[in-house]
Amino acid sequence: MLREGQATAIQRADYQAPAWWIDTVDLTFDLDPAKTRVLNKMRIRRNADVPAQALRLDGDELNLARVMVNGAGTSFKMDGSQLVLENLPEGNEPVELEIFTTCTPDKNTKLMGLYVSEGTFFTQCESEGFRRITYFLDRPDVMAMYTVTLRANKDAFPVLLSNGNLVDSGDLEDGRHFAKWVDPHKKPSYLFALVAGKLVAREQKVKSRAGKDHLLQVFVRPGDLEKTEHAMNSLMHSVAWDEARFGLSLDLDRFMIVATSDFNMGAMENKGLNIFNTKYVLASQSTATDVDFANVESVVGHEYFHNWTGNRITCRDWFQLSLKEGLTVFRDQEFSMDMAGTPSARAVKRIEDVRVLRTVQFPEDAGPMAHPVRPDSYIEINNFYTVTIYEKGAEVVRMQHNLVGREGFAKGMALYFARHDGQAVTCDDFVQAMADANPASPLTQHLEQFKRWYSQAGTPTVKAVAQYDAAAQTYKLTLSQSCAATAGQAEKQPFVIPVEMGLLGQDGSALPLQLQGDSASTLSKTLVLTQAEQTWVFSNVAQPPVPSLLRGFSAPVVLQYDFSDAELLTQLAHDSDSFNRWEAGQRLAVRYALQAIQSDAAVAADVLPAAFVHALRDVLRHPTLDAAYKDLVLALPSEAYMAEQLDMVDPQRIHAVRESMRLQLAQSLQADWAWALETYGDTGAYRPDPVSSGKRALAGSALLMLCLVAQVSGDTVWPGKAYQRFKDAGNMTDRFNALSALVHSGAELAKPALERFHTLFKNEPLVIDKWFALQAGTCDRGGNVLPAVKQLMKHPDFSLKNPNRARSLIFSYCSANPGAFHRADAAGYVFWSERVLELDAINPQVASRLARGMDRWSKLAQPYRTAAREAIARVAAKPDLSNDVREIVTRALGND
Repeated sequence: MLREGQATAIQRADYQAPAWWIDTVDLTFDLDPAKTRVLNKMRIRRNADVPAQALRLDGDELNLARVMVNGAGTSFKMDGSQLVLENLPEGNEPVELEIFTTCTPDKNTKLMGLYVSEGTFFTQCESEGFRRITYFLDRPDVMAMYTVTLRANKDAFPVLLSNGNLVDSGDLEDGRHFAKWVDPHKKPSYLFALVAGKLVAREQKVKSRAGKDHLLQVFVRPGDLEKTEHAMNSLMHSVAWDEARFGLSLDLDRFMIVATSDFNMGAMENKGLNIFNTKYVLASQSTATDVDFANVESVVGHEYFHNWTGNRITCRDWFQLSLKEGLTVFRDQEFSMDMAGTPSARAVKRIEDVRVLRTVQFPEDAGPMAHPVRPDSYIEINNFYTVTIYEKGAEVVRMQHNLVGREGFAKGMALYFARHDGQAVTCDDFVQAMADANPASPLTQHLEQFKRWYSQAGTPTVKAVAQYDAAAQTYKLTLSQSCAATAGQAEKQPFVIPVEMGLLGQDGSALPLQLQGDSASTLSKTLVLTQAEQTWVFSNVAQPPVPSLLRGFSAPVVLQYDFSDAELLTQLAHDSDSFNRWEAGQRLAVRYALQAIQSDAAVAADVLPAAFVHALRDVLRHPTLDAAYKDLVLALPSEAYMAEQLDMVDPQRIHAVRESMRLQLAQSLQADWAWALETYGDTGAYRPDPVSSGKRALAGSALLMLCLVAQVSGDTVWPGKAYQRFKDAGNMTDRFNALSALVHSGAELAKPALERFHTLFKNEPLVIDKWFALQAGTCDRGGNVLPAVKQLMKHPDFSLKNPNRARSLIFSYCSANPGAFHRADAAGYVFWSERVLELDAINPQVASRLARGMDRWSKLAQPYRTAAREAIARVAAKPDLSNDVREIVTRALGND
């Protein structure tokens, strides 16, 4: 590993096309956990557009045995980890290059390249893992045709899989066998995959709209097959949706998904052979919650949609990562919303996506790791698989969709594929295709300015000021924009910001919108803000209106407007835009929370005004609103979101205020929560559809609230009912909601319930992950969570080497439980630093994700701030720290 000061940043501006192309790759693997042999035969040729230079191939932790050129031995040298060939034949004729190497998969704890998990071979090559398998031009703009032959012991590894189509297989001597796979499509090395082991498959044949037959397969370990039905259904829905929505058909004879429990990511879109974390494949009524079912559908969709947006057209370089990830997140969001069906269910999905953006991405934009959607530099590319690249990138695509319209977006996608299929391209290429397909759109009109969303970091703030003229019946709305400085970008130029808006009457009715000078009126309109400040005037506004701004969260910005409580209560009761109706409640809750947090007085028991509580009661009792939507409106903003609204953060004060607000809602609406549990508590036969899931979610929230009240009053009835519901539940959602209610309320019955839960599911790793996470994420009472987490680390079911298990316990405490993590004695920070260092020696990718948990340390009040900085400095002082972690902590300390 590089020591401090040696790591160098890679700059987007330094991009150069490769000096060599690789046209074909023929790989032969003799698979053995202790020593796998890899024969790599490549046909290469010089890039005629680049001055002649040596061939430099990337490698990492490989044992090189042989290098041959055109069938003969050749000279070579090593330059660091690169294999350099300086004496290759001149001219542009193809060259046959053969490289023979070995590697040790069973010692690969980084889970990058070729590794072994529970006796099965897997690969993970994005972004730079292929170089851990063989020497190669390991960069995304080198696309080649692959043929792969796998050989292994048949008893130990009966299933042999790779990309593309199976063209040959059979038995060999000494109990071995082989399989030969050919991928008919060019791909970069990061999309290579192989799997070998004892696996079983759920299979389904489907016919495309063009009439072609395809085989879909989901491979899992024996014993897990019954948990794959939902994943297969999600894959079938994904195939059908992409054909129907974008005209994109499956382009292989077969499409395979394989699940593994040892995986750094959620899933990987390797061409035709997606490798998934088991978390996003395995789901059954008894072991998976409604959220798990929804996540399986979303992630299966995401990886399948990459087949076109990521695989057929890929990134020129890793700075363009959002080209594939932002676009594909947008596509999987649209898929999930279309699958949800009803407008209310679509709104729930949109709100959930925005909550992630605002609670995770907005802080990233304001912190030391702030970077544009298309970064300008990086030290370790794995650190840039971020919510900015993915979720904010999806919002940038969504703005394009909204500026050109649904049909226009489809035209833009069609032009994008017509121009670039089979190529490695840039974010600019995508936006240009979208604009060229829609020449009369606002996107095309402001194209160069719109591209600032890709080049400028930070979250813009849009400030709205309104003036109503009763005599003239006009309403003047002025919008201004600004964006705070970020690292390397002191000055920001104006963005193109679509602001969808409407106006409400004092009774909540929708008012017609008629811009001054226009004859037509609508009930909703998108204003396109392109200047530092712009004003629009609306005519024939018969009464002082309540503005409904940024409807549907039409741009990833912070909206500032001086809403009165009365205006927000009107929106909460009546706004036809479901997002802004929810947002009104969130604004009020944050307003009251900040007033209490910033007060010098002790935290009161009645932080929330009676009018707000009454408004929430009306939502809870509303006769037509969906249960899932009610559950979102009744949920208080998170402690992390509240913290981001403050310049100086006292985590314990925030925690105390939010807990007071939660208890107030529990007590004030006790009868209403009991009604909700009775009304929504029985959903009949289990189905993970949006309506049933929403009812279970609201019933679970109601049960928690009733247990909170009982814990304060000393009542034993509701905890007893929760425990009974926990024992009797016919599905994991109801069972886990009941267990969570007992644990989060601190009920005495939580302990026997946790013991019973572990006994029931001790052989279900994903369920035990929930068991660990629940205990690490529970409400802290007198500093009890950290000792419990330390004790759980000694549990025989805990392993730091398994990323899922590490995330379930350590991340749930350090990154998702601020009230327990930010301790006055700094013990939480010490624990964090120890775990980052411990993980870094095993798996730097996972360690760097944990290191991100301290990004916002400089906002902390004392004594937390000094203690947090000391913990970060303790990590940074380790001399052999990985580049992954060093980049994170160095940037964090630079934010002092």
